[in-house]
Amino acid sequence: MLRAYSLRPQKLRNFVAMYNELMLSPSGLSKLEREMVAVTVSSANRCYYCLVAHGQAVRRLSGDPELGEMLVMNYRVAPLDPRRRAMLDFAWKLTTAPAAIGEEDREGLRRAGLGDEDIFDLAETAAFFNMSNRMASGLDIIPNREYHRWDR
Repeated sequence: MLRAYSLRPQKLRNFVAMYNELMLSPSGLSKLEREMVAVTVSSANRCYYCLVAHGQAVRRLSGDPELGEMLVMNYRVAPLDPRRRAMLDFAWKLTTAPAAIGEEDREGLRRAGLGDEDIFDLAETAAFFNMSNRMASGLDIIPNREYHRWDR
């Protein structure tokens, strides 16, 4: 991804800054939860690059290689607590049917324990990875080979 963005150095700087802010800054969503959203969105979009790269991050952060594979294939089979289930349901719907998102969806997140700032962070993470998936697919970006074997 970085190699592709290096064609446009200012856009690379912007992409890295946004990614770092989104994925590493303080949030009510853990780093693992943000990676789980990345994988769920990438699964809906069938983005090979992000499924491999962020699937590996889920394996590393969770210590559970099976969880990473479940999220890649079908997040609904993963044993998730109600908060994470609600988050991933929202991310999937925002990716596959954005016009159908309504207040009832946000209210479901609140019932699962997310505050308005958490909902913002969740929507922003899903939106970023939808954009990133489209760039990766549009430019045929292939993940680093080592991601496949790490944290198995």
